[in-house]
Amino acid sequence: MTEITRIFDLLPHYVASFKPKDDALAVKEDGVWKKISIEQYIQASDNLAYGLLGLGVKPGDTIVTITNNRPEWNFLDIAIMQVGAIHVPVYPTISPADYQYIFNHAGIKFIFVAGEDLSKRIKEAANFCPSVKEVFTFNQREGFRNVYDLMDLGQKNPRAEEIQKIKKSIDTHDLATIIYTSGTTGNPKGVMLSHNNIISNFKAVSYIPTFGEEGKALSFLPLCHIYERMLNYLYQYLGISIYYAESLATITDNIKEIHPDMMCCVPRLLEKIYDKIQASGRKLKGVKRMIFFWAVDLALQYDVQGNNNAWYMMRHKIADKLIFSKWRAALGGNFKIIVSGGASIQPRLVKTFRAAGLPIYEGYGLTETSPVVAVTSTDNNGIKIGTVGPPLRGVEVKIAKDGEILARGPGIMLGYFKDEEMTKSVIDEDGWFHTGDIGLFEPEGQLRITGRKKEIFKTSLGKYIAPELLENKVKESPFIDNIIVVGENQKFAAALVVPDFNHLKSYCNIKQIKYTTDEEIITVPQIKQRLMKVIDQFNKNFGSTEQIKRVEFMSKEWSTGSGELTPTLKLKRAFIVKKYQEKIDKLFV
Repeated sequence: MTEITRIFDLLPHYVASFKPKDDALAVKEDGVWKKISIEQYIQASDNLAYGLLGLGVKPGDTIVTITNNRPEWNFLDIAIMQVGAIHVPVYPTISPADYQYIFNHAGIKFIFVAGEDLSKRIKEAANFCPSVKEVFTFNQREGFRNVYDLMDLGQKNPRAEEIQKIKKSIDTHDLATIIYTSGTTGNPKGVMLSHNNIISNFKAVSYIPTFGEEGKALSFLPLCHIYERMLNYLYQYLGISIYYAESLATITDNIKEIHPDMMCCVPRLLEKIYDKIQASGRKLKGVKRMIFFWAVDLALQYDVQGNNNAWYMMRHKIADKLIFSKWRAALGGNFKIIVSGGASIQPRLVKTFRAAGLPIYEGYGLTETSPVVAVTSTDNNGIKIGTVGPPLRGVEVKIAKDGEILARGPGIMLGYFKDEEMTKSVIDEDGWFHTGDIGLFEPEGQLRITGRKKEIFKTSLGKYIAPELLENKVKESPFIDNIIVVGENQKFAAALVVPDFNHLKSYCNIKQIKYTTDEEIITVPQIKQRLMKVIDQFNKNFGSTEQIKRVEFMSKEWSTGSGELTPTLKLKRAFIVKKYQEKIDKLFV
């Protein structure tokens, strides 16, 4: 077996360890799945590496990619690292100001970008960045050279000996990538990760998949995020075929086409899938509807640690045959692992999906930790509802006196690019990384996240509130799409609430209430009362100082495009507070 000490060692490892296959990578183009073998992957990466040398790229140079998930991302990723350059993958959804900041801060030399409109915008932003020499596209675009032009250049001018010499000079602890975190305030921070940081992480989670090189993984979360990127390397390490989804909108169709064994996602997607399942049940009539919701209720009683008695399992067998098997079939019929991360997942989702034979694994980590710190596993006490599982093998985790989660291990970043002061503020002298998250350990050793240190606020009465805990509970209702709890230095907690308008339409149809527009429906007294009933129900389970006393219902869904959500669908709290300050102020009048 080929030793992997640098990320590009994955390719010879793949050839040496696994049987030849035609779909090491695959992507859907013009309605057809285009498959790429490991040999084609290697050839494309090598030709791009030769092309980069032809452009004058030197070790230490920084190169940006801005694209959706596609095989060419991998070709470039490996090529960039083989010539000793630094890969800086960036989201396609950030602002022009952020692009300019990143290009200048990182001293970017070359940019590779997908999409016609985005190509033009990036070229305009690059005009304000003197270090940028050229902008390439992934597809043919007028006025640009593209990835395949560069590949052809490399193929005509091979420099294999030079590449081998550079590769030999690269150490496992050398900088491999800079990932700029989206952040909610100020300029993005450049997280520096070494080859060893990332390799240690995917090796540490490699025991979790219950299948091998025969398996397929569906990839759709952005590869510029360390979460999907680390798993992208894990799949290659295990010889698992990677199929890149066309878009978020086509995921369900893509799942049915390829029958994947594994995917990773954010809780928001699982919530949407759950809501669709519920909606399909509400359309049923009579006995069929009764059986459907009996099965849903049974799933909510499921013990994920396997302590289900014989009476429960007998009923579960019936529910599985009649209901759960249909859910699995609708999701490809082959999932062995669905990894959820990026935010807390609702316990009802874990119970329901696991009861239906769709094993949800929850992970926790940060870009700065490469990323996994703790994860659900099949180990003893490897799963407990409401926790993110035990710390990852080889990673130390402890809780500071103020409740902050600290982590130490081989995945901790090299530091923030060009910011030693910021680095020292989060990594102490003993090597502990201060995550900014608050948590605790369960008696059996699982880690429970209870909030963000910076997001916890104090009311004017001196009582602390962890908003994320309250928000995650309220979002369990199918009536609620999103919520932000506010009230710092106020007498009570209040909230801006985004209803789930699709669910409201279904509700209005059943109740024979005329649905006009999203804006109008939230002004209908009967609807406002129903939504407030949801809030009141959850308030009964909150402490007296945590209860949400006042609510403003929003008329538009929050998204990355409108700015309220980060690319991983977390709330951008500072942005939301600033954007809706007037509405928030009225809550406390």
